[in-house]
Amino acid sequence: MTARAEHFSTACRLCSRLAEHLDQVRAEFPDYHAKPVAPFGEAKPRLLVVGLAPGMHGANRTGRPFTGDYAGILLYDTLHRFGFANRATATAPDDGLRLVGCRITNAVKCLPPQNKPRPEEIRRCNAYLRYEIAMLPAGAVIVALGRVAHQAVLMALGLGTAAHPFGHGARHALPRGRTLYDSYHCSRYNTHTKRLTPEMFRDVFAAISQHLAAR
Repeated sequence: MTARAEHFSTACRLCSRLAEHLDQVRAEFPDYHAKPVAPFGEAKPRLLVVGLAPGMHGANRTGRPFTGDYAGILLYDTLHRFGFANRATATAPDDGLRLVGCRITNAVKCLPPQNKPRPEEIRRCNAYLRYEIAMLPAGAVIVALGRVAHQAVLMALGLGTAAHPFGHGARHALPRGRTLYDSYHCSRYNTHTKRLTPEMFRDVFAAISQHLAAR
């Protein structure tokens, strides 16, 4: 069974392993959202940010992408710096944060065990991402945070990875004048090991801002 993108619901249980995992998390943390996490932001944005999946104590807890955990610190600060958010921090769904011309989603909408979704789970959830990309206006930009998000975007568009290899700062032309930019994921591991520095991350968004301004 595949997802029906127009009917996304936080009650989705199409991936039995993920649904059972969320049941266990909810039993251990009854105050957590512990359900599929809906995208956040404008429906037809100029910029679509695609992450991997909800974090255990971030989006899985709060119910909003990249909210309440370490990965969101650099992301929302950067979005604010470049005018895509009205504030630089994200703590809870009622914190007053608003995205401007931007939308944040994930390749997989449910928290996976060990933060590692299986290929079939990525494929099953891809219908939702395909629908979100279809709603983008011509000339929009997608930024993939990490290799899994990059591959999920290409899957949604029916494009091959050989012609569009992942690389931090890489830029790929997409149909309808859209463009895909790649970045390493803003995870705690990547930032603490310096694989991704704030400057590297901001450089990607500076290029995106320049690209959008030139259109």
